[in-house]
Amino acid sequence: QVQLVESGGGLVQTGGSLRLSCAASGRTFSRYVMGWFRQAPGKEREFVARISWSGGTTKYVDSVKGRFPISRDNAKNTVYLQMNSLKPDDTAVYYCVTSRGAYGTSNSVDYDYWGQGTQVTVSS
Repeated sequence: QVQLVESGGGLVQTGGSLRLSCAASGRTFSRYVMGWFRQAPGKEREFVARISWSGGTTKYVDSVKGRFPISRDNAKNTVYLQMNSLKPDDTAVYYCVTSRGAYGTSNSVDYDYWGQGTQVTVSS
């Protein structure tokens, strides 16, 4: 059974940093795209970032480019989201995801397993 467990969320002031981690189990992690989505209160779920199975390709939503580098350690079955220069608009529940196959886009239908989510709150 595939499990994704996020950690690292919390409360931070504007301009601060957090590092989200997602520990995966139950499949050959290194064969799949991994990513992060987020959902703020009253808003639709939004793609944040994804990383290819090798770590060689990354994609980001425009609003986090240059601030939220995504990385992965296949030996540890873990994906990370380093969140820098945080803004109040980044406040949301952040979800770790893994793709259905070897490829994944920014569309949520490409991802078949989701973590339980971790809350990130940025105060102004």
